[in-house]
Amino acid sequence: MSDIINLIIDGKSITAKSGDTILTAAEKNGIEIPNLCYIKEMSPYGACGMCVVEAEGMPKLLRACSAKVSEGMIINTKGERALKARRIALELLMGDHKGDCIGPCSLNCPAHTDCQKYVKEIGEGRFEDAVKTVKEVIALPASIGRVCPHPCETACRRQHVEEPISIAYLKAFAADEVLKSGKHILPEKKASTGKSVGIIGGGPAGLSAAFRLIGNGHSVTIYDKMPKMGGMLRYGIPEYRLPKAVLDTEIEEIRSLGVEMINSFTLGEDASLKDLSKKHDAILVANGAWKSSSIRCPGEELDGVFGGIDFLRAVALGEKPDIGKKTAVVGGGNTAMDACRTAVRLGAEEVSIIYRRTRDEMPAEDIEIEEAMEEGVIFRFLTNPSEIIGENGKVTAVKLQVMKLGEPDEKGRRSPVPVEGEFITLPLDSIIIAAGQKNDPSGFEEIETTKWGTILADEITYTTSIPGVFAAGDTTNSGASIAIKAIAEANEAAKYIDAYLDGIEIPYKKPVLSERTVTDDMFTEYEKHPRIKMPQRAPEDRRNDFTEINLGFNEEEAMQEAKRCLSCGCHDYGHCKLIKYADEYCTDCKKFSGEYHKGFIESKLEIITRDQNKCILCSLCVRTCEETAKKGILGLVGRGFDTIISPEFRNTDIRSICADCKKCVEVCPTGALKITE
Repeated sequence: MSDIINLIIDGKSITAKSGDTILTAAEKNGIEIPNLCYIKEMSPYGACGMCVVEAEGMPKLLRACSAKVSEGMIINTKGERALKARRIALELLMGDHKGDCIGPCSLNCPAHTDCQKYVKEIGEGRFEDAVKTVKEVIALPASIGRVCPHPCETACRRQHVEEPISIAYLKAFAADEVLKSGKHILPEKKASTGKSVGIIGGGPAGLSAAFRLIGNGHSVTIYDKMPKMGGMLRYGIPEYRLPKAVLDTEIEEIRSLGVEMINSFTLGEDASLKDLSKKHDAILVANGAWKSSSIRCPGEELDGVFGGIDFLRAVALGEKPDIGKKTAVVGGGNTAMDACRTAVRLGAEEVSIIYRRTRDEMPAEDIEIEEAMEEGVIFRFLTNPSEIIGENGKVTAVKLQVMKLGEPDEKGRRSPVPVEGEFITLPLDSIIIAAGQKNDPSGFEEIETTKWGTILADEITYTTSIPGVFAAGDTTNSGASIAIKAIAEANEAAKYIDAYLDGIEIPYKKPVLSERTVTDDMFTEYEKHPRIKMPQRAPEDRRNDFTEINLGFNEEEAMQEAKRCLSCGCHDYGHCKLIKYADEYCTDCKKFSGEYHKGFIESKLEIITRDQNKCILCSLCVRTCEETAKKGILGLVGRGFDTIISPEFRNTDIRSICADCKKCVEVCPTGALKITE
């Protein structure tokens, strides 16, 4: 009888040896059959139920890890019954899986920067590696680290212990350290594709897209209306927050890759959108939102009324707007904080913030509000301009309607309601309206827009109504937002532009991720180490000039702050077979909800930390310890739902065996086992 078996798997005729399992035969012939509890060096176990396949003529599904091949067998690994069985198996496993695939910091970052990784690298003193990690997503880390309102920190789990990690400042620190050393972390450019991309707008979105596209081998030209590149980072963020020398250095890094940068270019005058479309194979519109929004208040046309963005831009261009001795800024966001603090530095003797809600509802960062107060800005809460008063065409005062808080709106913010008949008149020489900003549609009339006048762009592919023209950032859809969101959109747009130039389509699929729900009582065992405070110049000094107010961390402070990280994301996410298969097969990975196993983290093995929350009872660690390591330290304890894996230490020498072995960690498919560093 021949030892060679002929069979067909997924339409492919193959041969196998007599005695081979279906899984072994498939593996030898480059056919993947999903599995979570199989290791070829060990005997079949079949616990996970993932390797089931359909065999022609057989009513039941076969477990490929244990079923032997036979002559003439016809196997379908992707039949509907097999797929359904895998899907149910995964839904059951994921329903009881409480691990975090990715740290909440990264999930809450619009660009999904790997915050956990670069914070860890900073904690280990590997600053260049940290900048490499950041630059996988952010092309301008020193600049963004200074100005980002850091939604990553809002989600940081360290707040359950005391305070979030100073993630943004750490990013700026690492980038500064590398720049000071004279080194430049740049991507390796792929071979030239012969394709050309024109980018309209040289702000954070345009520069980020250029960084990605030039690295992929395309020729890139940025066109910008202003004298220098940088967009709102240059013309909307004051010098005391972001020194332009830092921004210039990072822009020059991007230019050094071969990106052509054309400034003082006005679309519709120097060239039309149609002209640029003929010149380039693809266009990205990333021109930002440069027009200040009106509050539709009588008197806005008077001399001495400035738009917030217009005011900041004028100062950035070296001008000194005539704001007089008394000025007020209308608004409660970060732009309003920038405007009022800039007014202080221009010499105004009295600067007020007019805001129709209370401090609790202000969208500006707390630190920005506190710093403005320290610098002498007066906050007039629960007031709203009713009329801007003037004489001879010039602002002399503002009539303020007194407000009170009513019922919460759809976002949970309490709506301001006028107090009938109550007004305050505030004498002023000027007033700055920082109540929002919008895009300028000039030159883009051919592109379909939303009802708000922003460019309508697909929220997945960033395509517009014109083939080959993409759009991202503040100019699109819902309008102006934070810089990191514009960068996130630019990165995604660059991905789809790259695919468009290659003539392929990328189907969108939301990735499956496991996320853990936490409460404060889960963090009681951690020792408290308060957040390292950013050293700053004294308010009485900094209010007199535009020199950067933050003095920056030193190396010791940065590493100490970084070491506060709890490393919430899974260390094995990139190699986790469970999440790989869940992403491939699951439609609803929390379909089966109910009682969870009582998860715990134990470190009795000393060199190995075991997270029961991530364990799927595949028994690979138990079997490896028994069959391969020949130690039998691990075992299944309990019965039914309450079964767990636990070590048994028969004598004091057993623990040292684990330190020299670690084979169980190597075979774990989910990251439940981790070598303790």
